[in-house]
Amino acid sequence: MRPAGPAPYATAFLVHGGPEAADDDSYRARRAAYVDAGYAVVHVNYRGSTGYGSAWRDALTGRPGLTELEDVAAVYDALVQEGFLDPTRALISGGSWGGFLTLLGLGTQPERWAAGIAEVPVADYLAAYEDEMEGLRAYDRALFGGSPEEVREVYLRSSPITYAEAVSAPVLVVAGANDPRCPIRQIDNYLARLTELGTPHEVYRFDAGHGSLVIEETIRQVEVALDFALRHVEP
Repeated sequence: MRPAGPAPYATAFLVHGGPEAADDDSYRARRAAYVDAGYAVVHVNYRGSTGYGSAWRDALTGRPGLTELEDVAAVYDALVQEGFLDPTRALISGGSWGGFLTLLGLGTQPERWAAGIAEVPVADYLAAYEDEMEGLRAYDRALFGGSPEEVREVYLRSSPITYAEAVSAPVLVVAGANDPRCPIRQIDNYLARLTELGTPHEVYRFDAGHGSLVIEETIRQVEVALDFALRHVEP
């Protein structure tokens, strides 16, 4: 989605969660808010997304996070070559699994991103596994190929906190105090590591779970995210 004016654009990669969700071209208020603010918006239906067959959906198994970010990087590079994207003004943002990909991308692709906005993310996968619901633990065991006791190195390889030292862009983390899916302790572990490293970051906490169903709170979170984006990535 293009804003007014000529390319190359300041660009927001809004990556979906799930990971087996998918983006389409129907109206999305959050997308419209970014375009109205002056950003081009890019969605990537990375491997793991629904709608492209079971082989595509299951391709991230055993290497979650890193696989999807390879696809995000491929789209990024193609858009730079096309003259669509200004590589000095690209931000990445997402919620839930999209928040996980945002933090992981900031650590594994620091040269690409000028800022990141992670909403209700997985940030420390070992701590998340300890605190999350059993249904999600079963999902993680299927996705990672076992529990952390069985394949610890796979969890470490896909955990954003592993790459915290490489993060150079400013980070905004939006966190629910009572989130059962992406528990707050593992987010606090990540934020403490950023503080220890002196990495610029901001936090917005809200008194709910994995997101909010209160319209005013949703609007407030978009406002916080756009304020952060506008201060760090000029459209």
